[in-house]
Amino acid sequence: MPALMPTDYFAEVLWLGRVADSVENLRSEPLEEMDLDFDGVAGECHAGLTRKSCSRVLSQHPRGTEIANSRQISILSAEELETIADDLGIEEFDPAWVGASMILRGIPNFSHIPPSSRLQADSGATIVVDMENRPCVLPARVIEVESPGHGRAFKSAAQGKRGVVGWVEREGLVRVGDVLRLHIPDQPVWSELANARA
Repeated sequence: MPALMPTDYFAEVLWLGRVADSVENLRSEPLEEMDLDFDGVAGECHAGLTRKSCSRVLSQHPRGTEIANSRQISILSAEELETIADDLGIEEFDPAWVGASMILRGIPNFSHIPPSSRLQADSGATIVVDMENRPCVLPARVIEVESPGHGRAFKSAAQGKRGVVGWVEREGLVRVGDVLRLHIPDQPVWSELANARA
């Protein structure tokens, strides 16, 4: 019995990008197409089957521990970026400022789609959603250079709207203008979730 349900939610790929070195500069370089392989995106600093653990998983691993890479790709929604821009008082928000791999339009409340969801292109290319991405200070530095006086407010403006991170389950080509279909786990919400978070 299938464990994942195709939904009637689709998203158009509006923008693709690649970050060469996030330490040097988080800014993404725009791409017209992205040939996804099991490492992620060629030339992307977040590519690879493994990565060094960071502050997001300190409760599980000491910083710098080699772990599986579930953060190959950073995906945000155009709708949520527009809300962030409004909150910051910026007329237009360049996706490159946040080191985005992909900007999609069409899925409501995108940053909160269920973990383990899939985004699948007609080519068969499939991305597994790990979880919501958390805002950090790195985009603030880029934003401050591009739009002085607005960088500091990014972290709070992006709370709950920073998109998701994921990894490549099936290789394939994704192009600007492609449409991705959302597939979600056929699983109820855990009954103890509220208690576990308390």
